[in-house]
Order: sequence, then structure tokens, then C-alpha cells
Amino acid sequence: MASIISIASGKGGVGKSVVAANLSVLLAQQGKQVVLADLDTGGADCHVLVGLLNPPLTLTDYLNHGVDRLIDVAQPLPIHPNLRIIPGTGDTLATANMPYAQKKRLIRQFQDIEADVIVVDIGAGCSYHTLDFFLMADYHVAVATPDPTSVLDLYRFIKLAAIRRVLSMFITRDVMAEGLANRDYSSVKEVLDVAGKTDTSGRTLAETTLQAFQPALILNRATGRARVNVSQLKALLKEYVGGNLMLLGEIPDDPAMEQAVRAYVPVVLHAPASPAAAALNRTTEALLQLLNNPSSKAA
Repeated sequence: MASIISIASGKGGVGKSVVAANLSVLLAQQGKQVVLADLDTGGADCHVLVGLLNPPLTLTDYLNHGVDRLIDVAQPLPIHPNLRIIPGTGDTLATANMPYAQKKRLIRQFQDIEADVIVVDIGAGCSYHTLDFFLMADYHVAVATPDPTSVLDLYRFIKLAAIRRVLSMFITRDVMAEGLANRDYSSVKEVLDVAGKTDTSGRTLAETTLQAFQPALILNRATGRARVNVSQLKALLKEYVGGNLMLLGEIPDDPAMEQAVRAYVPVVLHAPASPAAAALNRTTEALLQLLNNPSSKAA
């Protein structure tokens, strides 16, 4: 069964799709059979970043029952024989706002894809679709820049993902579902408090679920002047969310990245000697260590 890596961000414009495309290429170069899936249902562009400007099939064909299986949408890419892509939707109101049943059908299809690794590029923001696509993975990666608003959105995104993770787990337990689901939450503590009141084992179960939630962070466009206090961010998330955050890699602010995007080629192929490409290679090495360590897989 493939290892699923979800890549998301709290806000748009941080380079999430660029990071996803480059990591997919590098994993393919390491001998992995890789599928890059674009689930940014509001603005899919991964296919453009890897040079597939007019994909013959997209996620829309699967959602509209034009093809029976999600894997039938996957198309090989000339940039590497080990890499295929599931291009995102055509950005219609219907696909951007798919019903819950359709979303669950789509998520189940990922379990049937034959590959070593599936890299899922997820839309920015904190909608239920975004959070559920993020949480369906075995490994969760968030991308942010040192910009203060990006860091704030990152914190908000991980907090809401943690809340959604706990709620989704409890929905399968009938005794908990009604008491937890029919409320709005602004903090993880609220979820823990309600869980504890609803079921004697609820709080313990919720805390265990949160402790197993260990998202990874990739900082993009880092410079000497603009850096994130990762230790402080990790401490905040540990205190208020309960999960641990690991820094997977830092990608420097490098003009080669923009040049590669304009050339429709991942920077690791367009400028392999660039600082950004070197940092992406180091990030891929760290990611491979996670993939080779079963204990780091989400429960």
C-alpha cells in the first residue's frame, strides 16, 4: 500500500504546490513510484508546474463519473518515468464544493492506488474539505513562509486540523458523536473538556489521538533576515494543540524558483545546482527517513 503524504498550507501564495511538485520529482529520482495528486479543488495548478499544460483527463472526470477509478486519471510525465500526476479539477462550483459523500468516495480511492508514495497537494485554507484531505494521509506536511501572517495562519490551520482529527475519530463512536459534533470549537481544550464530560474515557482517548498527530513543517522563502522561531512555534503547538511539530526543511528565497515556475519545470530539474534545489534535496532526505520509519506514520 502506498504511503500518502499530504502537503497543505494555512494560506495561499506560500509555494505549497511548487514544493509538492519538486518533492515528487526527487522521490521519483530515488527510485520510488510516485503519484502527484492535485486536490486543490479551488485552484489546481500542479500540472502546469510539471509541464503538463493541457491534461487530457483531470480530477473532474472522476468526480463526474467520466472514469470509474481515480487511478485512471493518473498520467505519466516525461520529466521522470517513475512519476505520474492526477491533475486537479477544472475549477467549477460543483467540484470546488463537492458533497460529503463524494468526498468520502474520493478519499477511499486513494487506498487503491498502486504506488510507493502519493504526494497530495491540498488547497490552502481551513475548509472541511481541506482538513479532511490533509488528515487522510499517513504523513502530514504544512508549508509556510517566515511572513508573520503565514505563521499565524499555519498555527490556526494545525489547530483546526487537530480539532477535526479528534472529532472525526469520535464520530465513529456513537456515544460520543452527538455530544461532540453538534457544537463549534475555537480551541482543542474545548474539545477535550466536552469529550471528558460526554464519556468517562473520552478525554484520555482524545489526548492520545492528539499526541499521535505530529505534523511536519517546511519553511519556504527563508532568508537571513526573515526567519521563524521554530522552537517557540513548537512550544505553542505543544501547549495548545497537544501534538509535536518537526521542521522537515527550509527552502531559501531563491530567484531560481521563480525562473523554474515560468519555465514550467521543477527547480530541481531546471536549476539542480541552485540553493533552492539543494535545500529541496535535503528536505527529501528527511522525508525519506520518515517514510522508512514506521513509527512516524500517523495512527
